[in-house]
Amino acid sequence: MSPVVSTPLAEATSAPAALAELPVARRGRLRAPVELEVIIPAYNESARLPETLRQSVAYLNERPWQSRIVVVDNGSVDETAADARVAAVATDKVDVVVIGCSRAGKGAAVRRGLLTSTSPLLGFYDADLATPLETLAPTVEALRSGADAVIASRHVPGASFVVPQALRRRAGGDVFRLLTRKLVPGVADTQCGFKFFRREIIQTAIARVRTTGFAFDVELLAHVQRAGGKIVELPVAWTDAAGSTFHPIRDGLASFRAVFDLRGSAQ
Repeated sequence: MSPVVSTPLAEATSAPAALAELPVARRGRLRAPVELEVIIPAYNESARLPETLRQSVAYLNERPWQSRIVVVDNGSVDETAADARVAAVATDKVDVVVIGCSRAGKGAAVRRGLLTSTSPLLGFYDADLATPLETLAPTVEALRSGADAVIASRHVPGASFVVPQALRRRAGGDVFRLLTRKLVPGVADTQCGFKFFRREIIQTAIARVRTTGFAFDVELLAHVQRAGGKIVELPVAWTDAAGSTFHPIRDGLASFRAVFDLRGSAQ
């Protein structure tokens, strides 16, 4: 299974210039760097987050990198933060922290996690572990080999669906991909919840992102390309996990509206 690489759209701007755009208060709440930092955005995930953390720590503890998992509690009304702290048993090689994000939306939670990181390699995956943890190894390898962004993809050669989405979700996803082609040319799957980056490029891109909902990924990848970043898509065996916080009508309509707004601003 070979990765798919998209072509950068422009020359990259400097990371210091991007950091200069960030609010001083946000730049001040930074974590010490580790080799790899994993952001897990979480909204009402108390049921499955503890097992996700146990599996993630076990996997990362066997890898050669010093890692950190950062759970970003996105205003949950259940026991997400408390359960995460109980389940978050760190090791000598894997640190685990829980932070909050009062601004609603998965994009807002991911943005907070990324902005407060100083690690050279960083990114996020969803709490449902729909993308196998084993994808992290080729992801780190690709980033160290020159990729600026590595994303899991369900729509490139070699990818498969272990448990497919419902027909309505698949149909909506097909239309969504058609709408995003102009915004992120060459990228087949903007919405798979597994994306990692080199810090230099993501700090440049994230400073310009304004979308906070599920269309956040589209705008983020568009800014990565505009900053000159090379995006690699890795084919994965993806599983549609039950219990998603994505609501097809509420979040789907909001995502389509956000993409139309992004298309309008790009013209």
